[in-house]
Amino acid sequence: MFPAFPSAAPRGAVVLIVAAAAALAAPMAKAVQPFVIKDIRVEGLQRTDPGTVFAALPFRIGDSYTDEKGSAALRALFATGLFKDVRIEVEGDVAVVIVEERAIIANVNFAGLKEFDKDQLAKSLKDAGIGEGMPFDRALIDRAEQEIKRQYLTRSLYGAEVTTTVTPIERNRVNITFTMNEGDAAKISSIRISGNTVFSESTLLDQFELSASGWFSWYTKNDRYSRSKLNADLERLRAYYVNRGYLEFAIESTQVTISPDKQTIAIAISIREGQPYTVTAVRLEGDYLGKEDEFRTLVGIRPGEPYRGDTVSETVKRFTERFGLYGYAFARVEQRPVIDRAKAQVAVVLVASPERRVYVRHIDVAGNTRTRDEVVRREFRQLESAWYDGALIKLSKERVERLGYFKDVDVETVEVPGTPDEVDLVVNVTEKPTGNISVGAGYSNTDRFTFTASLRQDNAFGSGNSLGVEVNTGRTNRTLVLNAFDPYWTVDGISRAFDLVYRRSRALNQLLDVYESTNQRLGVTFGVPFSEFDTVYLGVAADRQVIGTALGLPLAYLNYRVQFGEASMGYPLTLGWARDRRDSVITPTRGSYQRVNLEWSFAGEVQYTRTNLQLQQYWSLPLRTTLGLNAELGLGKGLNGKPFPVFKNFYGGGLGTVRVFEQGSLGVIDPTGAYIGGAKRLNLNAELYFPVPGTGNDKSLRIFAFADAGNVWREDERMTASSLRSSAGLGVSWISPVGPLKLSWGTPLRAQPNDRIQRFQFQIGTAF
Repeated sequence: MFPAFPSAAPRGAVVLIVAAAAALAAPMAKAVQPFVIKDIRVEGLQRTDPGTVFAALPFRIGDSYTDEKGSAALRALFATGLFKDVRIEVEGDVAVVIVEERAIIANVNFAGLKEFDKDQLAKSLKDAGIGEGMPFDRALIDRAEQEIKRQYLTRSLYGAEVTTTVTPIERNRVNITFTMNEGDAAKISSIRISGNTVFSESTLLDQFELSASGWFSWYTKNDRYSRSKLNADLERLRAYYVNRGYLEFAIESTQVTISPDKQTIAIAISIREGQPYTVTAVRLEGDYLGKEDEFRTLVGIRPGEPYRGDTVSETVKRFTERFGLYGYAFARVEQRPVIDRAKAQVAVVLVASPERRVYVRHIDVAGNTRTRDEVVRREFRQLESAWYDGALIKLSKERVERLGYFKDVDVETVEVPGTPDEVDLVVNVTEKPTGNISVGAGYSNTDRFTFTASLRQDNAFGSGNSLGVEVNTGRTNRTLVLNAFDPYWTVDGISRAFDLVYRRSRALNQLLDVYESTNQRLGVTFGVPFSEFDTVYLGVAADRQVIGTALGLPLAYLNYRVQFGEASMGYPLTLGWARDRRDSVITPTRGSYQRVNLEWSFAGEVQYTRTNLQLQQYWSLPLRTTLGLNAELGLGKGLNGKPFPVFKNFYGGGLGTVRVFEQGSLGVIDPTGAYIGGAKRLNLNAELYFPVPGTGNDKSLRIFAFADAGNVWREDERMTASSLRSSAGLGVSWISPVGPLKLSWGTPLRAQPNDRIQRFQFQIGTAF
């Protein structure tokens, strides 16, 4: 409706009625004569504050009213999105604004929703303008339906239907209910590749993440079609050929066919292999900062070998990183193959353009909703206002990843507008839960169920500090441990750890199980970093041991009690060193870990030295397998003519030492029949990890084969290979929501008749 008034009516009786289209249309022939506004009245408001209307009006009392100002007022009021209809009536010298408010959304509900998280879906709808307390707009609801259906298509739910119900309620409000009929996901029935002559279809399909339905599809969901996943698989297929010299490989067509019932999908891929090419030469062109010889040492491409795309890409990456060392953050390196088809040869030309050298202006942290910025910033070795250094940025990223607080860490380089020689670094992180519950249990035919548990909160309150409690309810050990760790006690990265321990032990006795000893300990340890990978530890503690008297007390404990009394004190000093160069703490695939720890109790009734050495090494092997080796040696010795305290003995057998043998059952057997450990221990462990068929590159679920060997000896006993116990078996490793879980079943390879066997064991929260 356009601005108009009756031709015979005086100005005071003029009525101006305007609909939404009038805001953009030309005025009719008869227009309102301009007048001075003496009052403005608003009618029809129910919830909206009148100030919102007045703020949108382009005129005030005392202003001159015109048709142009009336049209502008209508446009401004409709633009607020609060009103379904707006009219302006003129009564004498009074402008009357009459509005009809849009309904307000009271509640947004979902019915039949299984595939998506309800809270995340509600948040995304609210970002799109559909949420509690927001104006109701039917157009937005229709678009939301289409977007939800599109999201279902990405999950292979092609038969999903979304129905929206709008229910009016009192006070001009509505309830919105999205009802989902998700149906069953369409499964990939087949993937066929044609045009291949060099490699078999099965070999090529092994490169795909997508596959036809199989045994583990319920876990991996790799039988659900997704265009983005298929594109990624096609890129892997292309890389497979290019890495073997087929430089002109091409995917000629891809056909995806869905069955009429929308339950199965067939994929057909047609390829052209081309011919393999051999590299004849590698040439460097462009600007290499006068350091061509230095860059040539980074070239991994060798003339006479087949063209390999991954080797070329790795060389380009090395060049780019080397430019980054000199501050050239935006260096471009392009590879331009010069092909001779007749001879099946190719010359690789690497063209470099370093662009400009830049400084780092600011380092910003994004995505951290819980973790404080300083927790991330203090791990950075790249400094603000310093030259851009690619090596330091890479190291900084690795250090942030190793914190274990984030699922993903990405460092983005952002140009500073108007300043070509400066960049900002944005550290984008995705947080993950940092609480950890560790649970361990075992069962054997000769003993009852044993249980251990610990609760640890890393990154407590987003501070980067750790708090923990450990409880063990086993027959042989009952433990309560409280600890706190501050990784940056000083700004230089010196760490401090407190631990309070109460441990009541009952050495495992084959005949009697009624005696006990108690250990109480309070200690503090400082860690001093000497390099990016090396840390030296210094600690001191007060250690009190109480050996009770009861039936079944092992002779070794009784002798120690007679010699030093029921309660004995020790004041051990700790000196340690650790170097950790693993690529991951939870699922390492390469790198090493070394640890040396020396404990020296120099005063009190308890005087001894206790040394622990550990070495871990990981290798990535073909077929996505990983080999891990672990060796650990423990040595204890009494000082000043005193024996090594029996309650400081090492224990062997079970989780973390020699699997298949019951926890703590290896080593010295007291004349009373108790297993009391020993002053010397050796553990040798090997694990070979395999990906679960159908899981692709997923490392959260893996199968492993293990072989363990080791034993425990007395202080005066020789460590011999003939006395070692050994075992082997299979297991499953799973990064569960509560921590790394290992299930293992094995058999002893070398055992003695009195050894206690526990074939099945599981552990949450340990590596070896």
